[in-house]
Amino acid sequence: MTKKTKGSLFAKVFLITVIMLFCISLLVFGMLAWLMPQTYSNKLNTILDERAQGFVSELEQVPFSDSGGLFDQFIADMEINSVELYNSGGDWVALPTKEFDNEWGGNIAQTEFDGLGETSPILSNHYYFSFSDRSDRYTLVVYGEAEHILELQQSFIRIFPLILLTVLMVAFVVSWLYSRMITKPVLEISRISEKMSDLQLDWTVDEQRTDELGTLGKSLNRLSRNLSTALSDLQNANRKLEADIEHEKELEQARTNFFSAVSHELKTPVTIIKGQLEGMLLGIGAYKDHEKYLTRSLEIANTLETMVQEILTISRLETAGAAFKKDCLDCVQIIKSYLSETEDLIAGKDLQIYLDVPPSALITGNKMLMEKVFSNLIGNAIKYSPQGAFIYISVHTEYRQIEFSVENTGAHIPEDSISKLFDAFYRVEQSRSRKTGGSGLGLYIVQEILHQHGSECTVCNTQDGVKFSFTI
Repeated sequence: MTKKTKGSLFAKVFLITVIMLFCISLLVFGMLAWLMPQTYSNKLNTILDERAQGFVSELEQVPFSDSGGLFDQFIADMEINSVELYNSGGDWVALPTKEFDNEWGGNIAQTEFDGLGETSPILSNHYYFSFSDRSDRYTLVVYGEAEHILELQQSFIRIFPLILLTVLMVAFVVSWLYSRMITKPVLEISRISEKMSDLQLDWTVDEQRTDELGTLGKSLNRLSRNLSTALSDLQNANRKLEADIEHEKELEQARTNFFSAVSHELKTPVTIIKGQLEGMLLGIGAYKDHEKYLTRSLEIANTLETMVQEILTISRLETAGAAFKKDCLDCVQIIKSYLSETEDLIAGKDLQIYLDVPPSALITGNKMLMEKVFSNLIGNAIKYSPQGAFIYISVHTEYRQIEFSVENTGAHIPEDSISKLFDAFYRVEQSRSRKTGGSGLGLYIVQEILHQHGSECTVCNTQDGVKFSFTI
């Protein structure tokens, strides 16, 4: 029970309030029980003193023998218990009255109560005077009734059990109401604080109160909303950070794979050139034909140079990001310019070019990079098309967007290779033959450039060939 009380704010406030109200009520009752009889006694003494003073004034104006009537009238007063008269020598003097018992009864108790419920006279002051016919000084002692004072105190004693029961009942009821009023918001705040510690923010505090607790409740509601918003933002930031970290890991892995492939791709032509040069220098077998193998070495060196240039382009793309310069470009003019540059190659393979383009089509981008995109895509179509194939190049504008596509006939890409075409150093030819002169970086560069421009290249097999397209 004690442990439960210590752990409950309501129980503590309730018990303390009950004890305080009970003690205060008993204190008030005790003060009333003591002060009211005391006050009444003082008032009675004052009344007796006033009447005794008047009585003494009357006695001083009459002779002793004629004072009996005054004594009879004074003693007949309901507030007077008895009267005693003493001469200057301290001897008791019989009163000159016949209506009341005038026999001296000895020493009169001077206490207000005898403890047995019997009345005892209240001793008034002594009054000194002289009768008009005598020069001797007399002492008059007047006693008043204490019956009303005794009844008043006994009344307090009789009602004490009822008062005690009433005080207990009122103390319990008032303490319960007071404790509930005080502790209810505190307990509610305590319950909410436990939820807050568990990061449960789906709660609200009653804001009807206008006192400090109401202000605290409003502050907690604002804190809940702010914490909920901050927690939501933090969770979103964490998710974004996790996604960024995962993306960074993927990029790092891609870089690792890329440079691994670069080292392999560069090693192959370097090894070939080195072998051919050594063979020519040593004059071994067929390598004695220097002109033939020097021509082959030059071709490999050109391929190596192209590969290095493409690697440098990829490096610039990764380091520059979206910070490269953008201009307004006419992609139709870029396409026609590239076709003009490759007329000899097109004529040599007897290719048929079909253009479906508007007079002009403006895009926003980096001129050098976008020229590389169009040249790589159109150049691949020319390079990998068989003799006498058809190439369809189209540009369509719609809703401020431009859709470009290039399709070459007479060739198809295996379905299992389509998803890998834009990977660095990937070639459809599993033997990695250099007969087409490809480095395996062209389409990878195209995709990276388009990503920098907010676009993406797609590829699919058509009925007659292969089609590359993108929208920008």
